[in-house]
Amino acid sequence: MSDDTIVAIATANAIGSISIIRVSGSNALKIALKISKKNKLQARLATLSSLYDSADELIDESLILYFKAPHSFTGEDIVEFQCHGGIVITNIILNEILKLNARLANAGEFSKRAFLNNKIDLSKAEAISKIIQASSEDGVKLIARQLKGELSTFVNEIRNDLLYILAYTEVSIDYAEEDLPKDILEQINSKIKTTITKLSSTLEASKRREGLIEGFKICIIGKPNVGKSSLLNKLLNFNRAITSQVAGTTRDTIEEFIKIGTSLIKVVDTAGIRNSDDFIEQLGIKKSLEAIEQSDIILALFDNNSLFDEEDKNILSLLEKNKDKHIIKVINKIDLENKFDILDKSNINHYIKLSTKNDINPLIKQIQNILDMNSQTNEMILISKRQVISVEGTLNNIEFSKKPLSRGELEFFSYHITQALENISNITRPYDNEEMLDLMFGEFCLGK
Repeated sequence: MSDDTIVAIATANAIGSISIIRVSGSNALKIALKISKKNKLQARLATLSSLYDSADELIDESLILYFKAPHSFTGEDIVEFQCHGGIVITNIILNEILKLNARLANAGEFSKRAFLNNKIDLSKAEAISKIIQASSEDGVKLIARQLKGELSTFVNEIRNDLLYILAYTEVSIDYAEEDLPKDILEQINSKIKTTITKLSSTLEASKRREGLIEGFKICIIGKPNVGKSSLLNKLLNFNRAITSQVAGTTRDTIEEFIKIGTSLIKVVDTAGIRNSDDFIEQLGIKKSLEAIEQSDIILALFDNNSLFDEEDKNILSLLEKNKDKHIIKVINKIDLENKFDILDKSNINHYIKLSTKNDINPLIKQIQNILDMNSQTNEMILISKRQVISVEGTLNNIEFSKKPLSRGELEFFSYHITQALENISNITRPYDNEEMLDLMFGEFCLGK
């Protein structure tokens, strides 16, 4: 661990009422005393003080907060300067601190130091990053639960179960002559079954509600000229996309953000999906298909003013291939003559009828219902791809371990359980083999 004292501006790079400059390291207090011309600072007490530059000229008046190690976020001495929020004044103070044996912090270095000093684990570090980027109020609430240690508790429970399994197994291999519990195999199988259930439930819940953390994505699809761009413009309340009676006007995907309820949603307007000999239009259609794959909600538009045709059939086929997603079917242009034979030809049901020129509130309400349905959960949620991959690896290795266990091949079984331990531990803090040895010798009183 470096002894460097680091400094960074902790607020956004913009004009505001207050800016915060954070300093962490062994020289933090010394720097604060130097720049404020004070003899001492009381820990955890806000002190109003003038700040001076190296030429003893007044820079600003600031609140100074001192957190004495180890009672701080990083576990080191931390000083925060809450100065006036101008960009110029903030940078002047920053530069004066840099002159006093501090260096600019690297991205994430404060959190990294907190992790290395055992103030937070990796799951809490990720939660700090995710809560800043959260795209919905419900997502913030879920991430806040992880900040409070919900995921850490869950991981520790799984780790403890796997450690017991591994300890029992190692004892069975190395100390077969000792008096061991006769129901060891039954206990191992019971813990494996319970662990698989816990992990599978958490993994499925996390995948279902990924949009709460990463942000929901809505894709608008349909054949050319059904009103996709008009719908996007209506959702945004301004003319973002060019609209025209000419088919194929939209050649590329257009992405914008809107807020529905308490969620920030990415809306993607796609190129009309049809068979085309135009190379550029083909590229646009390819990107449309990719957007469908990446979306949580699909808005499929059909034209009330045109006959049902093969292009509409292709849209229905795409919906069938993506029926695991939330799908909203919309019959657009109801202000025009009805030519679209819904009941006899298209097999479209549960649709919304609207005109993008008029009222789209029924559609917005349907989207809101889907978002609300996905936000209502008391389940523990994984908040990053890294966490999901770690849980998947844990599950896979536990599943792999079942066959050698059934054949009595305890060495192979032990290998997979060790791999599972390493996978789950990656979420919070890397697994140390000493943990298993401590449990093994402490629980069974062996090696005496």
